[in-house]
Amino acid sequence: MAVRRTTPRRTTPRRTTHRAVAAGSGALLLAAVLPGAAASAQPEACADRVNDSYAALLECVTVEGVREHQAEFQKIADNNTDSDYPGSRSAGTPGYTESVRYVADRLREAGYVVTLDPVEFVYNFPATLRQLAPAEADLETGVFTGSGSGEVEGPVVPVDINLTGDRASTSACEPEDFAGLDLSGPADIALVQRGTCFFGDKAQNAAEAGAEAVVVFNQGDAPDREGLIVADASSVTGVDGPVQQPIPVVGASFADGEALAQPGATAYVNVLPPEDRTDYNVVAELPGEDFDNVVVAGAHLDSVPEGPGINDNASGSAALLETAIALADLEPRNTLRFAWWAVEELGLIGSTDYVAGLPPWELERIALYLNFDMIGSPNYVQQVYDADQSTYPAPEGVPIPAGSEAIEDLFEAWYTSVGEPYDDTEFSGRSDYQAFIGAGIPSGGLFTGAEEVKTDQQVAIWGGTAGEQFDPCYHEACDGNDNVALHALDVNSDLMAFALLTYAYSTESVNGVAGVPVPGGDAELPAPAGPEGTFTAGGGGLHPSAAS
Repeated sequence: MAVRRTTPRRTTPRRTTHRAVAAGSGALLLAAVLPGAAASAQPEACADRVNDSYAALLECVTVEGVREHQAEFQKIADNNTDSDYPGSRSAGTPGYTESVRYVADRLREAGYVVTLDPVEFVYNFPATLRQLAPAEADLETGVFTGSGSGEVEGPVVPVDINLTGDRASTSACEPEDFAGLDLSGPADIALVQRGTCFFGDKAQNAAEAGAEAVVVFNQGDAPDREGLIVADASSVTGVDGPVQQPIPVVGASFADGEALAQPGATAYVNVLPPEDRTDYNVVAELPGEDFDNVVVAGAHLDSVPEGPGINDNASGSAALLETAIALADLEPRNTLRFAWWAVEELGLIGSTDYVAGLPPWELERIALYLNFDMIGSPNYVQQVYDADQSTYPAPEGVPIPAGSEAIEDLFEAWYTSVGEPYDDTEFSGRSDYQAFIGAGIPSGGLFTGAEEVKTDQQVAIWGGTAGEQFDPCYHEACDGNDNVALHALDVNSDLMAFALLTYAYSTESVNGVAGVPVPGGDAELPAPAGPEGTFTAGGGGLHPSAAS
């Protein structure tokens, strides 16, 4: 799950065709099944059955099937050895290419026409951060979005950092923070601490003060702010659109920041020039009687460079794939469109590019969007996007399109019907629904938590371990096949399938378009029980200031 925000490049506008979304002049339609698809883990009775009732569909969407897909994604990451980012499925690597191939294989095998929708993005090579004095050490690092390139070796200059006490930090947020610092040399490296303002503000202030490179280290004020931080330095206060920083900007952990802050420290930073690359969204469509009322469901397919991303977000990707396969023979009232998004982790680029390329008449066809990003966190809390703002006011500038509350109500009512407690997560736009809500499309989604730490109260409700992150391996190499809570994954896979079958026949509660009953009978859901109210601050699973 990404928390960085950038404005991606726009590619050729696309026009929807029957059964497939034609992604523009660069789209590649898969005309044949590619080799290597695994056998399905769905029950044998599901093979030739039209799953047009809730009971039939939920029998065929199994956690075993979802786990089968996750295991394939793990194998893909394991085989991604000849790569700048081995062991991952990140954008621009063979691991992502093979993830696309796997999803497309399985969809074609189920009978879908599949579109590979091209997405252009800026690919960053691995960076180097090495401390030279007072001790030599190679430090873990990464390139911030919007970083400049270059090779810099020189003194490290700490900028208004706070290594003790509460470690509250406004480091480099104001030009005045650089007053009295000597950045007059030919190769000075500004050391700045996470906290308070945009990373782009810190980097821009450092560059204007004369630094030739910036190292941003984590704040260290909470357990989830100790490790390596790599984020977005392209957002600058008061500036519309992304800013390209003129100097290299790389990340570091709090401990490495402490080491670099020692008197007399020198370091070496190397950021290679980025290059333009193309990856693909995977899109498949199930046409309905109403061609002009389209239900879109999506999950991002890429991982971060640090690891295989089996919870973030092979959980959402695998469950969506299993559901699409189970629905392949349905003849729905409304058109269903399934999407696996590219380059989410670098700033929601694939989904944003897709929506930006749709002409107005295509956008008007979309009834609603459902987003599934991290639905099996190992130390989970079941959460629903808070469209009614009962827990969190939406952040300034984040729209909540009319109809989104109805989606939240459906998810919450289903949780209530199966006796599953739930809570709210901020309707923040920090995943692939951002572009859809920006286009006025009602949206909703599920989330089981990322870097925020679980409380004793939450353990009493959902189990798990207090004092640990909801996903202890969030954006790390250990986000592998064992980094999943099977109960959360099972429950949320069922809920995904339930919601898609519901909206396949009627979106009236969301956009007022009359539908028809589900052939096997509509479900009678209770009123939502209401969120547990265990969050008093933050985003409900993301750190309160995850973007800074």
